[in-house]
Amino acid sequence: MQTRRSVLFQLSTLAASLALGLVTTVAHAEDTIKVGILHSLSGTMAISETALKETALMTIDDINKHGGVMGKKLEPVVVDPASDWPLFATKARELISQKKVAVVFGCWTSVSRKSVLPVFKELNSLLFYPVQYEGEELEKNVFYTGAAPNQQAIPAVEYLMSKEGGSAKRWVLLGTDYVYPRTTNKILRAFLKSKGVADEDIMEEYTPFGHSDYQTIIAKIKKFSAEGKKTAVVSTINGDSNVPFYKELGNAGLKATDVPVVAFSVGEEELRGVDTKPLVGQLAAWNYFESVKNPTNAAFIKMYKTWAKDHKLPNFETAVTNDPMEATYIGIHMWKQAVEKAKSTDTDKVIAAMAGQSFLAPSGFKIEMDAKNHHLHKPVMIGEVKADGQFNVVWKTKGPIKAQPWSPYIAGNDKKKDEPDTK
Repeated sequence: MQTRRSVLFQLSTLAASLALGLVTTVAHAEDTIKVGILHSLSGTMAISETALKETALMTIDDINKHGGVMGKKLEPVVVDPASDWPLFATKARELISQKKVAVVFGCWTSVSRKSVLPVFKELNSLLFYPVQYEGEELEKNVFYTGAAPNQQAIPAVEYLMSKEGGSAKRWVLLGTDYVYPRTTNKILRAFLKSKGVADEDIMEEYTPFGHSDYQTIIAKIKKFSAEGKKTAVVSTINGDSNVPFYKELGNAGLKATDVPVVAFSVGEEELRGVDTKPLVGQLAAWNYFESVKNPTNAAFIKMYKTWAKDHKLPNFETAVTNDPMEATYIGIHMWKQAVEKAKSTDTDKVIAAMAGQSFLAPSGFKIEMDAKNHHLHKPVMIGEVKADGQFNVVWKTKGPIKAQPWSPYIAGNDKKKDEPDTK
């Protein structure tokens, strides 16, 4: 039998071990800052969002290699909301309330952003949203590192209306059926009317997420464009539906010289799954293209291609960079700078420190966060698809453009403040 003394000794040893383990766990927690990554890794949006998850992990890894944030390592917490919009809210709550992340980088579609917004407001946490969107929103708990309509949609249509862009007179507004395409097209319809375009010269079509049969729609576009006026298509199709759309465009023999298509959600990553030879000359409007030549971009491309190879990503040999990846990269670095300026990960302190943050971006421009409106000042670029799936930049602004979250083409927006309500 064990003596009372030996039992007490064993109990005290166990207690000491547990205490040591607890101290080690607490110390580990204090040495790291958890950050959430909220992107669809399955479902219809995985074609676009998976690369943003990888970009976030790459950026976090690079920051950790250079000393972390305030001397602490960043610890990424990855979840998959699986292109399921209500699940985005559930996963956001899990990240903030259970995983205790200091910030979340994520979402692509506006419907996913709208889904999570009440959670971020309720829990007073912070979302960095890296994709172009429809505007008409300005929230305290969100920093928008993608383009507002005046930094993508409006300049793209102005370009197509110009002599240089083909002098388009008729317009097909084609999108996935959700808030971003419908609101963007509401803005574009009002803009076109302000330029004297008649209703009968605007065709508007929507397809559901995951739609794959574009034969009928392409036939309607061909018929619409055959009525005598130069026609252009503005595409806000999102996700994997872009693959069958562009394949059908090629099958129908609709070339850029006949009916140019400018896309707002198609970049280098989406074109990896398409034979781009029939699409040469088709357009995309973004704030960054991989083909931009400058030392910062060369380093960014090399970093991602090395990451893709080292982590054996699918088809890593053809890994590409794109605009939302750049916006993700910018957002994480600006958040890091703001945390170090605030000397805290506290949401309100970081929000205050984000105002006016700047970062030399792969686009080659020094990108600045607006002092008030939570949007970046960004350059606008229009690129033509090349046979290799890259883009040749055919037009760009001289420098960064300030975002207009509230479009002047929607009635009543002139009365709205250019800064979020902080209540």
